[in-house]
Amino acid sequence: MKPLIKVAYEELAKWPEAAAGDTDQIHSPHTHLPPTRLSLCQQRVEIHKLRQGENLILGFSIGGGIDQDPSQNPFSEDKTDKGIYVTRVSEGGPAEIAGLQIGDKIMQVNGWDMTMVTHDQARKRLTKRSEEVVRLLVTRQSLQKAVQQSMLS
Repeated sequence: MKPLIKVAYEELAKWPEAAAGDTDQIHSPHTHLPPTRLSLCQQRVEIHKLRQGENLILGFSIGGGIDQDPSQNPFSEDKTDKGIYVTRVSEGGPAEIAGLQIGDKIMQVNGWDMTMVTHDQARKRLTKRSEEVVRLLVTRQSLQKAVQQSMLS
């Protein structure tokens, strides 16, 4: 019996049009990009912010951004990667409950492209007061490694 993740990857490789229906539109105030396909290495995470008085709490911290030194990023194998990464997840907090993990790379926040943003732009996008739910698209090293290992099997 084939590992499930390998079968799923092979199925997408055989029928790329099957993945075409599962797309996320990337929105950016700076560029207009075509929709991107989800790969098996990406995961959606929906976080419901916790209200504490006037504050809405997500329960995680980020690092990175195009204005930061990528060589200081402990989660990136490529020390030129200026992406936004999850650096801390509060135990029992909204992010942990939603399944966010330390080391996750944030690709989108509520449909907005996060691949070429400053640290401050990312922080502002995540903490918008008008949004009580944050929908993230993340890549996860463990998912990438599982796909790579299953392809070698």
